[in-house]
Amino acid sequence: MSIENKNQITSEIDYPSSNKKHRHPLRNTLLIIITLAIIALTVYRLTSRNGGGMHTRPAAAVGTATVIHTDMPVIVTALGTVQPLVTATVRPQLSGVLFKLMFQDGQMVKTGQMLAQIDPRPYRLTLAQAKADLARDEAQLAVAKLDLKRYETLLQQDSIASQQVDTQRALVRQLTGTVAADRAAIGTAQLNLDYTAIKSPIDGRAGIRQVDIGNYLTPSDTNGIVVVTQLDPIDVSFFLPQTQLSMIGHQADSGAGLLVQALDQNDNRILAEGRFLAFDNQVDTTTGTVRAKARFNNGDNTLFPGQFVNISLLVTTLHDAITVPVSAVRHGVPGDFVFVVQPDNTVKLTPVAIGPSADGQTAILSGLAMGAVVVTDGADGLEDGSPIRLTGSTNQHDNKTRESAPPQTESTNQHS
Repeated sequence: MSIENKNQITSEIDYPSSNKKHRHPLRNTLLIIITLAIIALTVYRLTSRNGGGMHTRPAAAVGTATVIHTDMPVIVTALGTVQPLVTATVRPQLSGVLFKLMFQDGQMVKTGQMLAQIDPRPYRLTLAQAKADLARDEAQLAVAKLDLKRYETLLQQDSIASQQVDTQRALVRQLTGTVAADRAAIGTAQLNLDYTAIKSPIDGRAGIRQVDIGNYLTPSDTNGIVVVTQLDPIDVSFFLPQTQLSMIGHQADSGAGLLVQALDQNDNRILAEGRFLAFDNQVDTTTGTVRAKARFNNGDNTLFPGQFVNISLLVTTLHDAITVPVSAVRHGVPGDFVFVVQPDNTVKLTPVAIGPSADGQTAILSGLAMGAVVVTDGADGLEDGSPIRLTGSTNQHDNKTRESAPPQTESTNQHS
């Protein structure tokens, strides 16, 4: 047998073995494709039995509330600082040694109440000297007037020269001016003596004293004796965005007397109620805000100077506004929206335009009609068309609201 025949036979014997090796990967690939096809067919049949796979999840239990009409206050909030109307630093009007202190730190004082006294003895002596000078000069003036009267009589008899009469008249006028100066000196001395009694210029609360008895005081002392602040009435200063100037300014200029409430830092308690006072005359260009003030009666001293409070400014009231609980409003890609309950116990995603919020309620400017039922609780994971299941208490509330609209107080309780 030739070499060529041997190679041909060997080639024919090896071919089947080589073909077998190439067919193993192809068979594995076909098995994988068939398995995936069976799985896909099984999933398709299961989803077809469940309604096409649109809502495979069970109906979610949700809480609902009915859209109602109510009056919605438009409230502007800000952080405010309590400021007294008057802060007076009590200083001495003249120099002297502090003789007495007649107040306690933190004491409430009245206008004209004596707070301290400078040693008055030097000023009493000055007053006595001024009075003695007046008495002396008044006596000299009286003698000069008598002499003038005699000289005028002698002049009529042509017994003396007219020059002597003129000289006497000038002396009388000179002594008259001296007496007037003496009386002014007495007034100055009396005023200085009064200044030794240092009195409160306003009604208010005295702070902590800055001096002690025995200190030498002068009018140039920077700290003074004590600082007195007026507490009733009292102002609160706060800043508002410039975008709210026109709305608030229009209401304030109309004489409506905007109501302002001062609340504690946790918004849990109303500290005082007052009225809007005024805006500043210019906007702060760095912050885009304008300073404003409100005035409060503070007879019970609830507001303290320098205290931080939350300001609630009632600008106006939207009457018969469509409102829903704050928890009913959702935020997402469509903007603000709510889930409206449909008759077949599914929900519809409804975009809305929201307005102001107060007391757990939000005004809906557009997108909802009166009487619609919206989801308030359990809305997480809901989509447009999702099935829902109303809770027992919610169903009872909804049945009542469908029969007749509930009072506002009941609706508020349900919303909260």
